[in-house]
Amino acid sequence: MTLTSFGPANRIKRSAETHPLTWRLRDDGEAVWLDEYQAKNGYAAARKAFADMAQDDIVQTVKDAGLKGRGGAGFPTGVKWGLMPKDESINIRYLLCNADEMEPNTWKDRMLMEQLPHLLIEGMLISARALKTYRAYIFLRGEYTTAAKHLNRAVEEAKAAGLLGKNILGSGFDFELFVHTGAGRYICGEETALINSLEGRRANPRSKPPFPAAVGVWGKPTCVNNVETLCNVPAIIADGVDWYKSLAREGSEDMGTKLMGFSGKVKNPGLWELPFGVTGRELFEDYAGGMRDGYTLKCWQPGGAGTGFLLPEHLDAQMYAGGIAKVGTRMGTGLAMAVDDSVNMVSLLRNMEEFFSRESCGFCTPCRDGLPWSVKLLRAIENGEGQAGDIETLLGLVGFLGPGKTFCAHAPGAVEPLGSAIKYFRHEFEAGIAPTSAVVPPLARPIVVGA
Repeated sequence: MTLTSFGPANRIKRSAETHPLTWRLRDDGEAVWLDEYQAKNGYAAARKAFADMAQDDIVQTVKDAGLKGRGGAGFPTGVKWGLMPKDESINIRYLLCNADEMEPNTWKDRMLMEQLPHLLIEGMLISARALKTYRAYIFLRGEYTTAAKHLNRAVEEAKAAGLLGKNILGSGFDFELFVHTGAGRYICGEETALINSLEGRRANPRSKPPFPAAVGVWGKPTCVNNVETLCNVPAIIADGVDWYKSLAREGSEDMGTKLMGFSGKVKNPGLWELPFGVTGRELFEDYAGGMRDGYTLKCWQPGGAGTGFLLPEHLDAQMYAGGIAKVGTRMGTGLAMAVDDSVNMVSLLRNMEEFFSRESCGFCTPCRDGLPWSVKLLRAIENGEGQAGDIETLLGLVGFLGPGKTFCAHAPGAVEPLGSAIKYFRHEFEAGIAPTSAVVPPLARPIVVGA
C-alpha cells in the first residue's frame, strides 16, 4: 500500500498538524500497537474527552467542526449524533462501525484498520462517550482477515490497559467493543442492511422512518458511522474546531482531510491523506504520477464504481462533494480510477453492472429486474448483437432506477456510471448495434432474466 504526503514528489513529511489520520503510520507498513500509539499521543484525546468535556459538548464540537461521513453519503456526523435520544432512561444504545468496504476500487478503511487499529478504537471510545452507548460493534468485511486479526489484538490491548471495559479512566463509564465479520454482501454498506445482517437476518435495507437513531439494532437506538469518519474524531477533540476547519483548501465546503487515491494504469497507484479541495489534476498528476508510458487517460471515476465517469477536462474540479457535483457526479469514497484508452466502455460497464446486479438484495422490483436487464443488453451490445433501440432502453433504465425510484441507493449508484458512459462514449455503444437489426421501441425488448 502506497501512502505519501501532502507535497508533490513526497518532499513534505507527514505531521500531526497536517495529517491527523496518517501521521502515526510506520514507514515499514507494520501496525502501530498500543505502546507506540500512546507514545505518539494516542488516547490523549480520549482522556481529554472523559476528563474535561461533557457528553453534549463532544457532540457539539464534532458538529461545529463540520465532520461529514466518509463512507460516500457525506451526511454531517454531528447532526447524525444529535438524532440519538436524549432520554436518560434509555440505557441500551449501540454504536456500529461500518467497516464493510465492498465498494470496488476502495481500500482506505482497510489501511486504517490494518495499520492504525487503535485510532479507530479511540474514535469509537470518544463517540460512545458522546452518544452514551455502552456497547459497539465493528462490522467488518469478511475478506479483511488481517484487519480482523489486528483489530482483535488492539481490542485486547485496550482492555488490558483499562481503555475498554468497566469504569474507563475512572469515569464510571463502561464500554464493550466487539469485532464482527460479515458474510460478504455489498448491500451491507447501507446502514439498515448492515443492522439486519448483524442481527442474523437477511441483509435487506429497512424502511425508514423509523431511523436507526430511534429503532436500530435489536430495536434499540443505534448510530452507524464509517471507519474513516470515526478515525477523524480524536484529532477534532484534541486540537479543536478552528484547526480542523483550516486543513481544507479555500473554496471547499467540506472540512478537514480525506483519504484519496488513484488506481488503474497510473505510474504511482496509491492512497494519500489530502485536504479537501485539492483538484483532481493534483491527485492524478502530482501524486499518482499520471498515466504509465504508452497509455492515455480516457476517463476517470472520482470515488468508486458507483460514481459517474468524468473526462480528462474535468480533472480541474476540486475534490469535495460540491466540487465534484459541479461536473455532474458524486465524490463517493474519494478513491478514483483511471480508465485508459485501451478499454472498451461497453465491456467495462457490462462488468460493473454484473457486479451490481449480483449484489442487489432483490427486495424491490426496479433493482431486482432492472439491473439484470441492463446486463443482458450490455452483453448483447458487447458481442455486436445489439438491436436498434437498445441504447434508448438502457437510458430508460437509468431513469427508472434513479434516485427516489428504488427502496435504497443501491440501484441509483449502479446506473450512474452507465448513464455517464453513454453520455460521453455513445459511439462505442452504437458500434455494437447489429446493422440489420429492426427498430424496437424503447423498453419493449423482451428480456428473460437469468437466462
